[in-house]
Amino acid sequence: MMNTKSLYQEVVLDHNRNPRNYGSLDNANRSADGHNPLCGDHLNIKINLSKGYINDISFQGESCAICKASASMMTAKVKGKTQEEAETLIQEFREMTIGKLELDSNHHLGHLTVFSGVRDLPTRVKCAILPWHTLHAALNSVATVSTEAGNDPMHVSIGNA
Repeated sequence: MMNTKSLYQEVVLDHNRNPRNYGSLDNANRSADGHNPLCGDHLNIKINLSKGYINDISFQGESCAICKASASMMTAKVKGKTQEEAETLIQEFREMTIGKLELDSNHHLGHLTVFSGVRDLPTRVKCAILPWHTLHAALNSVATVSTEAGNDPMHVSIGNA
């Protein structure tokens, strides 16, 4: 059986090499740009939101492997979900990566728990959270978001967090 660290590395490498939902989305009606100045990550998230459901989602940009893998897995997980379900996932993912979510508790993250180890790598937490922070912005019609200063997801509440 594969240990957690090996599984994390394998998942990150797979999603970095073959990102899901990467590219442009012509029928998007919501979008946001996210930037992590510390790492240099820059993402654009586009969503087609209709009747409260995420019918389609894409991302593109330049980012490190952790950020790209997180964005890839995030888009696959939230596609077809309601905005409310996506917001719950955003909050749970954030809490997991900063060590506030117990993995044996009731949550909706599924395979996304592979990112739980980033809580032990403080400089990489922002890389993993950036796509989620950007998704939250897009869902709430905020054009740009950053992981620095007053917008730092480590210190700013997302939803009810």
